[in-house]
Amino acid sequence: MQIYLVGGAVRDELLGLKVKDRDWVVVGATPDDMLQRGYKQVGADFPVFLHPGSREEYALARTERKQGRGYHGFEVYSAPDVTLEDDLKRRDLTINAMARDEQDQIVDPFNGQQDMKQRLLRHVSEAFAEDPLRILRTARFAARFQPLGFTVCEQTMALMRSMVADGEVDHLVPERVWQEIQRALLEKEPGTFFQVLRDTGALAVLIPELNPEPTFAAAMAALRCAHANNASTEQRFAALLSPLTEDVCVARADALKAPNDCKNLARLVTTFTPALTGTYFAKDTPGPDKVFALLDAADLWRRPERFDALTATLTCTLAKTDQQALTTLERAATSAAGVEPKALMAEGYSGRALGKAIREERLRRIHDVLASPDH
Repeated sequence: MQIYLVGGAVRDELLGLKVKDRDWVVVGATPDDMLQRGYKQVGADFPVFLHPGSREEYALARTERKQGRGYHGFEVYSAPDVTLEDDLKRRDLTINAMARDEQDQIVDPFNGQQDMKQRLLRHVSEAFAEDPLRILRTARFAARFQPLGFTVCEQTMALMRSMVADGEVDHLVPERVWQEIQRALLEKEPGTFFQVLRDTGALAVLIPELNPEPTFAAAMAALRCAHANNASTEQRFAALLSPLTEDVCVARADALKAPNDCKNLARLVTTFTPALTGTYFAKDTPGPDKVFALLDAADLWRRPERFDALTATLTCTLAKTDQQALTTLERAATSAAGVEPKALMAEGYSGRALGKAIREERLRRIHDVLASPDH
């Protein structure tokens, strides 16, 4: 039985990066061998075990054979006769297909170190084409390592374009697509992820609304701003979809199975954008009722933290000429949110009368902000 450190841990060590997770491959062993040594089996589809001490994952060497379309449809073979090279060959990129043995020697059958020196992301074998999820993973690695100078090699780009043309991406399940998008939004250069998808044709399949050049450029500009501001996942997703109309935005967020917090913030951004760029707000003085309706739609009174996330995102999505409208809205929100129900209750208001008094006071404060010389 031989044990090897594999994949991302080896890659990151060689790049001088902090290793977050370590994965191991065991060659020449059976599940019984692992259980007898105190490992706990956790893999349902193939044998993966937790180390009794470190709790790190140890997987028996395996091969995979394509049986159907999309991400699923693989037949897994794991047995003591599967070699380390057999196991590494099924991996996606050469820089992820290296191992370190128990004597600290690097095992690199697919020239991952050479590609690392040349800063290239290259597929290990033609088996790459069997799993369309690898298009998204490759784009995500491009987003992670772009600051180090990595690019996707042209042969791999050509293979991914061919996979898209063959309809493989059509068979990806939304949940897995969302997982990759969510992780990509937090990579070092998230825009690179979407650029690679667009260059391969995958973006036109997965998020077709963003594919046209003007829309894509606006989305990437907003995303770059959100990234520079160290924004949350929700804010980055909202920035990404900000060039879309509200109905299209919601439909795409639903199709991607985005979580409600991401979908709702994206919806609010696409709701507020036309209001803040339209003539009724940006160029003319709106009535307090219209501003109140906007603040109410954002649920400012119960969710002030989400309103803060909304306005922070809008600073990235609105043109400079519309920033004054956003500033006015923020001032109105701060003033209106400062109404104290307890103070009105002390004046004798209760029940429906209290609700009406709160609304009227908020409207009065909004009116004062709109009437101020700074507006």
